[in-house]
Amino acid sequence: MDSINSPINYLLKLKDPRVERTKLHPMENIALISIMAIICGDQTWEDIENYGITKKSWLETFLDLSNDIPSHDIFNRFFRALDPKALESYFLEWVKEVAKLTKGEVVSIDGKTLRGTKNRKGKILVHRVSAWANANNLVLGQVKVDDKSNEITAIPKLLDVLMLNDCIVTIDAMGCQTEIVEKITDKGADYILTVKSNQECLEREAKAITGISIPSSQSEQIEDRHGRIEKRRCFVFDDLPIAKQLGRRVMINSIIKVETERYDKASDKYEEHTRLYISSLKVSAEDASKYIRSHWGIENRLHWTLDVSFGEDQSRKRAGFAAQNFSVINRIALN
Repeated sequence: MDSINSPINYLLKLKDPRVERTKLHPMENIALISIMAIICGDQTWEDIENYGITKKSWLETFLDLSNDIPSHDIFNRFFRALDPKALESYFLEWVKEVAKLTKGEVVSIDGKTLRGTKNRKGKILVHRVSAWANANNLVLGQVKVDDKSNEITAIPKLLDVLMLNDCIVTIDAMGCQTEIVEKITDKGADYILTVKSNQECLEREAKAITGISIPSSQSEQIEDRHGRIEKRRCFVFDDLPIAKQLGRRVMINSIIKVETERYDKASDKYEEHTRLYISSLKVSAEDASKYIRSHWGIENRLHWTLDVSFGEDQSRKRAGFAAQNFSVINRIALN
């Protein structure tokens, strides 16, 4: 693992949680075999051990396997005891080294629940907020939502550690908060945030403006695929006589309205939706529509992949910090 961009170089900075007498297997072996096994589709500790056994003759060409392949119990105990905050910190260091964001790249922020961590009382133990770079297809970082908290408090912590200069940050209605907008703009980035009833006054003003004003730009797209026809109309309003500020401190340069009509051929079902957004950008409706559509990359290419290909939602790792740490290892493998 000589490459400067190898995640192992960063993981080896971690404090080994094992007592000295139990360090029969180098930490590098445990981390690298885990990542490689996950890339190959393995999900359980037993799967990871079996991967190591199967690939032993190859692995020992670059790893010290004098004490053989670690058992599934060793993998389990190691990640159960590892400090998850330290692991996340070095994950961020590695991503900053490998991720070269382009000007105008859309960075989507959204939360994901690890449903398999639900305990006997029905409480979800791990919920994370992640940042996804759409053009690079990379997880830029993630933070755990603290107990008795929500995404509103977690998103600022994530923004604090991200490098977002010249990017466009998209967040759903949970992120439509003054503190979050200020952090985004302080990072030299722009924003597009969904407006819903959690910001009642702002939503009312946005509806009034889009209802009576003439848009500065508009566009229309029609798609016929996957058994459904979808028409999307996007309107940008950047002459804002009323809603000049969010929380009386943050400037809003445009309000975006997206109207969607969707017809499902199989079910003969027709749906209509209207969504409102605030933004620091003054852009064409065509570009605004593209940025907003890009936000779904975090659902389609990150969350969907983690659940379907990595089996994250089905994972039953609950003991200690196993679920948190395995979540980070999954994202290293995905990157």
